[in-house]
Amino acid sequence: MKNFGSLVLAAILGSVITMAAYHWMGNNENRGVTIEHVNGTQASQVAYRINEKGEAVALDFTGTAEKVTKAVVNIRSTQTGNTSRERESNDPIQQFFFGPNGPQQQGPSVSSGSGVIINADGYIVTNNHVVQDADVVDVTLNDNRSFKAEVIGTDPDTDLALIKINQKDLPFLPFVNSDDAKVGQWVLAVGNPYNLTSTVTAGIISAKGRNINIINSNNPANRNNSQGSTAIESFIQTDAAINPGNSGGALVNLDGGLLGINTAIASPTGSYSGYGFAIPSDIVSKVVEDLIAYGTVQRGWLGISVLSVNAELAKQESLDVTEGAYVGGFAENAKSAAKEAGIEKGDVVVKMDDTPIKSSTALIEYIGRKRPGDKINIVVDRKGKLLTYAVTLKNKEGKLGAVKREEKDAVTALGMELQDVDAKKLKALDQAGGVEVKSLTNGKIKKYTDIREGFIITHVDNAPVKSAKELNELLKKKKPGDQVTFSGIYPDFPREYMYAFRF
Repeated sequence: MKNFGSLVLAAILGSVITMAAYHWMGNNENRGVTIEHVNGTQASQVAYRINEKGEAVALDFTGTAEKVTKAVVNIRSTQTGNTSRERESNDPIQQFFFGPNGPQQQGPSVSSGSGVIINADGYIVTNNHVVQDADVVDVTLNDNRSFKAEVIGTDPDTDLALIKINQKDLPFLPFVNSDDAKVGQWVLAVGNPYNLTSTVTAGIISAKGRNINIINSNNPANRNNSQGSTAIESFIQTDAAINPGNSGGALVNLDGGLLGINTAIASPTGSYSGYGFAIPSDIVSKVVEDLIAYGTVQRGWLGISVLSVNAELAKQESLDVTEGAYVGGFAENAKSAAKEAGIEKGDVVVKMDDTPIKSSTALIEYIGRKRPGDKINIVVDRKGKLLTYAVTLKNKEGKLGAVKREEKDAVTALGMELQDVDAKKLKALDQAGGVEVKSLTNGKIKKYTDIREGFIITHVDNAPVKSAKELNELLKKKKPGDQVTFSGIYPDFPREYMYAFRF
């Protein structure tokens, strides 16, 4: 009986529990699945850094990323023209991504990259190879507003360009001293890889003062220049992911200061593989200031050729140092500022002002920040003895003054040489006026039209022209991106021909 009583009690308790559970679930049948939430907006802090005030703060990229992306823009460059043949390219950066002949083109050629707003009035710095040969440059801001941009100036020797949009009160990034950057320091790379806008990647500075011989190596001036390549390479190397489209974007420290302009990658595939290279901000700042003030870069010249000292060179030349920039020779035009100051072939430059010089790259970078007329103190090692020379830098023409921007008239800029047509020839062709295309050089006319030498231009956009001067005045009124139409005849083919292109 006791066992039976226990079974009845257990059954009653089980029924009560079941009914209670059923009743509770019935009242909550519309509540769905319950998911627990905890406060996870702030990740556990496992790393710290020292900020500019010397304070230990948590390592966090969110604030910097939010600030920097607002000042990084997307740049779309368009080369007008209609060609179905492969675009040949000697640009090592483009060859790296597309091969020696470039991508097959049909119609206008469009490329994209990144840029950094450097002041509130619309000045934007980018790479020269992003806007090179572009007929139209479009800038899209982080908030998706889009504007036409004017190219203020370019510097192929550093692969930098300065463009401007007509806007005010824009977010911008301040420059910081790239000399103060340290190997191992955290950095962010911001740009538009593969047209993915506002992409932020993180990494560290892997090395400084890298020379990878990629800038401007196809420039004929470098092949013919007695002082060797005119390119200035002293890259900041980073392992922050950089891909095609990042060119011209920002490399920043964790305070959002601009340390460099992302320019190139080293990769067997054309995409990120651990090596990215940025132009240091100290070089960028100097180039930008020159382009704004002079319209062209003012570059100081020592007039020497240099090699980086290593153990092999030190042994070969019986040097007493294993670091520095070895003076291998002087400019052939005998206008070497270094030679005039007393520096000799075989000297090793070990210091410039207060900056140690450990390689030829370091020397080229330091001189690249200077202008004609600047004075520097150069310390050289000559057979174990340290000597100091005061050197006044010259310009590339061997003079002390600033180099003026080369002004080209509109016709020359298009790649044409014109000559007036005499009245007798015009009468024979039954024309009231015209201008003959005497010769063609590399330019938009040769690139985007089929005009041949000997063509007589009689009208520009339906306006008659009677002289080369008159034609040039008409072209001066055109703005970048305007369509221009040349009408005229060939003496041997008297029917009218029309050629259109973008200015």
